[in-house]
Amino acid sequence: MSAKPKFAVVLSGCGVYDGAEIHEAVLTLLAIDRQGGSYQCFAPDRDQLHVVNHLTGEATGETRNVLVEAARIARGAIKPVTAFSPEDFDALIFPGGFGAAKNLCSFAVDGPGCSVDPGVEAAVKAMAKAGKPIGALCIAPALLAKILGDGVTVTIGNDPGTAEAIEAMGAKHTVAGHGGVVVDQARKLVTSPCYMLESSIGQIADGAENTVRTLIGLLGK
Repeated sequence: MSAKPKFAVVLSGCGVYDGAEIHEAVLTLLAIDRQGGSYQCFAPDRDQLHVVNHLTGEATGETRNVLVEAARIARGAIKPVTAFSPEDFDALIFPGGFGAAKNLCSFAVDGPGCSVDPGVEAAVKAMAKAGKPIGALCIAPALLAKILGDGVTVTIGNDPGTAEAIEAMGAKHTVAGHGGVVVDQARKLVTSPCYMLESSIGQIADGAENTVRTLIGLLGK
């Protein structure tokens, strides 16, 4: 591990209903910075599943690119996920938002039978193979369940239907509350429910901070 932990942060667009959850994304970046780490943002270079008017909750019929939209959060400092190299980073983390289940994979539409963006899948598998820690917030743990399966332990909070779908993909689900983290020590996975629970922005900050702190604690172990 480098003296300053290097995080790869994978975003799924910009906005809770069709992309990355903005509070979770920004508070993850803040937590990394405040805990002495550095970060590089990534996103798939592909069209979103759809575009949602966040005022009305209705689909607009527009077409937008996940990488271009995610660049809003990253202030333009973002790369396509296909440019990710595990050698360059100590940890990988996925903020939530519906984009994690719509653009990084198709879990929102297809449930346990979902497909995964090839670049995202390659990044997760490469970090897992290298024995490096991976974090996921909100609904993003479903992505880890689909890619890694094989009994990995994650949390999405306490929603029974989603937990059942997680377990249908071969993972184990553990209930967690506000700011809580579930750690799979063997696989070095750290997950937190964040907005899968009715939450304040302060509680989201706690979840992001605790996830990042736990990931840093797993480095080198």
